[in-house]
Amino acid sequence: MLENKFDIDAIPGERWFPKETTFTEDIKEYWGDYGVCSEVDTLKAVLMRRPGKEIENFNAEEVRFSDEPVDVELIRKQHDDVAKIYSDFGAKVFYVDEQREDRPNAVFCRDLVFMTPEGAILARPGMAARRGEERYVAQALAKIGVPILTSIAGDGIFEGACGMWVDRHTCVVSTGSRCNKSGYDQVKYQLERMGVEVYHMQQPYSNIHIDGLMNPISNDMVLIHAGQVPYDIIDMLKKKGYKILEAPSRTEVRETFGCNFVALEPGHIVLPDGNPRTQELLEQNGVKVETVDISEIRKGKGALHCITAYLKRG
Repeated sequence: MLENKFDIDAIPGERWFPKETTFTEDIKEYWGDYGVCSEVDTLKAVLMRRPGKEIENFNAEEVRFSDEPVDVELIRKQHDDVAKIYSDFGAKVFYVDEQREDRPNAVFCRDLVFMTPEGAILARPGMAARRGEERYVAQALAKIGVPILTSIAGDGIFEGACGMWVDRHTCVVSTGSRCNKSGYDQVKYQLERMGVEVYHMQQPYSNIHIDGLMNPISNDMVLIHAGQVPYDIIDMLKKKGYKILEAPSRTEVRETFGCNFVALEPGHIVLPDGNPRTQELLEQNGVKVETVDISEIRKGKGALHCITAYLKRG
């Protein structure tokens, strides 16, 4: 036995343990009550950009607008009319208050963010004339407490309207001029780690976003532009129990945006005015249809779904 041996207390254990909850479980407590995994569950919160100075003076050809001049006050009124429909229904309407003054397309907020159960995937737009809009959307999301899971980076391109929820475990993501393979892979990674199966949809050369071709009406009914949606996607939807309604008019799909509606709840939608054949088909199938005039908004080659970024459903 050694003499003069000191008895030194052992180093204590950490005695601190992590909170073993998921991000989805924590989001309401630490961020805000946000999250989306459906295109049709009861609409609770949206993000929009009311047209500001950016709509007052621009080159229509450069930003892909119609050559027909935009009535500035009317486009703002029509935007307010849409927002009122949402708020009257009970949904919270948040706004992107700041934006570049050379970005009239910023009104189309759906393109700039894609919501998941855990928060937002921030887009990286394809058009040079839209690049940078996402910075101000990020500011708006942070201000109201929506977590941003990732910003599409590197050489990735992705716009929010290139994604469509089928159900909590199924999502369609399209590639084309507004989403390349790098952007697709970045989105797919985020969704797959949440337990979501991602179905790839190739956009036709004549179209840029899913919501111009296909849009769910309820959890078991979808409207499609049949000549433009791949068979594999329709086959998947049918196997999941969806009733497929085929848009009756190509003119309404392409010119008056008959597929570009917003579901307030399953079987209850807001449809752009001027789509009588589409409205008749929907109503014949038991859908409650409200219409709204967005003639000025359509001059930007987008419609209701385009201007509405979902933040909370269900």
